[in-house]
Amino acid sequence: MKISGVDIRPGMVLDYQKKLWRVAKIQHTQPGKGGAYMQVEMKCITDGTKLNERFRSADTVEKASLEGRPMQYLFAEGNNLTFMDNSTYEQTVIDADLLGDQMQWLSENMEVQVEFYGDKPVSVSVPEKMEFEVVEADAVVKGQTASSSYKPAKLSNGARILVPPYLGAGERIIVNTTDGSFVSRA
Repeated sequence: MKISGVDIRPGMVLDYQKKLWRVAKIQHTQPGKGGAYMQVEMKCITDGTKLNERFRSADTVEKASLEGRPMQYLFAEGNNLTFMDNSTYEQTVIDADLLGDQMQWLSENMEVQVEFYGDKPVSVSVPEKMEFEVVEADAVVKGQTASSSYKPAKLSNGARILVPPYLGAGERIIVNTTDGSFVSRA
């Protein structure tokens, strides 16, 4: 499916220069002279190389046609992660590098969305919002209430995020897994 250069978003998989690329970052730029463009940082799915490209609104790029399947994460063995298809009970082994930063949010028996290009898995998506328990939270520094201040906290999965000062250890919170930010109390 062809899409305009300005419709590219992070996380999309593009078929560009006869390779599959995952969009990592985008930046819309409108210079004082000339037309606006989208600066896109992409990472090749097959060999891991990075590419920076500029796409104008008139440019079109092929969005890869992916088939998404709900799967259950079973276990990790070295750098290999084993997932089970919920409908056929078939197991698929996926390299942990495919998850990138999302790996910290993965836990056993979790339902995830795995996207396939043909028979090859190309991406794994964890739920956008997840619930965790705060295991450790730093003490609040007195006098920092004039502006919105956040303090570091450690979650039950080992991840470290910033939380509001009123939260303490033992509380359950909801975290946005795309950027690792605090959303609300559970």
